[in-house]
Amino acid sequence: MTEKLKAAIIGPGNIGTDLMIKILRHGRHIEIAAMAGVDPGSDGLARAARMGVAVTHEGVEGLARLPVFADVDIVFDATSAAAHVVNDAFLRGLKPGIRMVDLTPAAIGPYCVPVVNGHAYLDAPNVNMVTCGGQATIPMVAAVSRIAPVLYGEIVASISSKSAGPGTRANIDEFTETTSRAIEAVGGAKKGKAIIVLNPAEPPLIMRDTVYCLSEMADEDRVAQSVERMVAEVQQYVPGYSLKQKVQFERIGAAAPLNIPGVGHVSGLKTSIFLEVEGAAHYLPAYAGNLDIMTSAALATAERMAEKMLAQAALA
Repeated sequence: MTEKLKAAIIGPGNIGTDLMIKILRHGRHIEIAAMAGVDPGSDGLARAARMGVAVTHEGVEGLARLPVFADVDIVFDATSAAAHVVNDAFLRGLKPGIRMVDLTPAAIGPYCVPVVNGHAYLDAPNVNMVTCGGQATIPMVAAVSRIAPVLYGEIVASISSKSAGPGTRANIDEFTETTSRAIEAVGGAKKGKAIIVLNPAEPPLIMRDTVYCLSEMADEDRVAQSVERMVAEVQQYVPGYSLKQKVQFERIGAAAPLNIPGVGHVSGLKTSIFLEVEGAAHYLPAYAGNLDIMTSAALATAERMAEKMLAQAALA
């Protein structure tokens, strides 16, 4: 199958530009046709134009006026949560069947983490890629959850300040809320909590994530093996994803339970997972693993969507 579906990107910032380069280099079932922004001086729009991509600085309205838009089937939105609500409504009014891959925390559509539930939403009109912290950590919560019920899941995502653009900074509240909900809805935790840390250290530090899961008692070897299998699955589309050290365990007895807000006093197996995400350095340096895992997850999701859409078209 050599035919490809055309895609557009709204938002020529760090995430949108990195995603564009990934599609240009590695797109199998999709190709980038257009990029839209609102700043005429945007570096992302300038790069897109040099690479032969149709561009507009008139936002989503300008995108709709580009001749190539008539052939666009998939749109990636890398703007902000508030902007995505408007963009989705506008484009769906023009093309009801258009597919939206949402890289903001807007969460209009279902949460999608490719290795956990990506297969379930290949026909969804809008899918939400949660957040960079969610893409890095929710697979680990799910890995524990498939061995034993997770009563509480907490994640701490630490990223370099230099890899957090204005869109990320404007969405901090949405980041924590969306990630917390997705830890429950996708990861399987009864209660979830998310924290993001913007680290100003120089030289910039690579993305690191810590995952704490309190589950019912379970075999530690089985949990560790489940985590390691999940890491290998994520590495299929994010090669720089890795465990920083071995999975750690602590058994919390009923005589000294932990008091978890919103959950109560609980005992069980505490699993601590320490991750590192090195970026592919397509646009920003390798320390920006938060960009790489977000754009890689979005591309992996869109590729599976496009593959199914092309297969269906071939049978029609």
